Amino acid sequence: MTDKEKSLTPTPHNEARFGQIAKTVLMPGDPLRAKYIADKFLTGSVLVNKVRNMFAFTGTYQGKKVTIMGSGMGIPSIGIYASELFKFYGVKRIIRIGTCGAYDPSLKLFDTILVGSASTNSNWASQYGLNGTFSAAPDWDTLLEAYGNAKRLGIAAKIKDVVSVDNFYDDVTVDGWKKWATMGIGAVEMETYGLYCIAKHLDKEALTILSVSDSFVTKTETTSEQRVTGFENMMRIALSCIKE
Repeated sequence: MTDKEKSLTPTPHNEARFGQIAKTVLMPGDPLRAKYIADKFLTGSVLVNKVRNMFAFTGTYQGKKVTIMGSGMGIPSIGIYASELFKFYGVKRIIRIGTCGAYDPSLKLFDTILVGSASTNSNWASQYGLNGTFSAAPDWDTLLEAYGNAKRLGIAAKIKDVVSVDNFYDDVTVDGWKKWATMGIGAVEMETYGLYCIAKHLDKEALTILSVSDSFVTKTETTSEQRVTGFENMMRIALSCIKE
């Protein structure tokens, strides 16, 4: 990181100074979940960003420095924060920890998913000027590390493909999710495709770890409180992948 790059912090969306953000950032969508994780798991946690209430906390976990920061909802939102973290704060690895809706009937509420690829209905990748359709994938070393750590922790994590959508509500194609399911898409969420694109473009490391919060198959869902506090398996896996 050059002196010029360091001088670009704070950014328009992050008031932290260079050095206040760790090399590994865990990113839940909800900033209140970021606070919950920091309070529960981190030692010496310090609030380093509160711009637009997108809280970021830096502390240590088992002696390793880590930052927990909200991403907001959707690819444009995580795109802002991930880009600034990678470009201006010296971040090497971002692990999204979020929730998803299951398309795969084998997935149950609270199951943990490691995202092996992300499809999308977003136009996000058009900015790269590619003559084709970009397949968004994680950093494979991070994925393998997370999978191995999950086994060591006794967590039955599953590697699944997801679709990252721009629209939370689909008022036109009521059963459109079934078409994605026929292509082997296991779940739906709203951020991973953008995160994976940004990481690949900037030669950084990214992985998404998800907990199933609802099922399109069984029509079951978790409560808002459970979505803040009830997904500790994905948090434990993510915290096991801190890169110093």
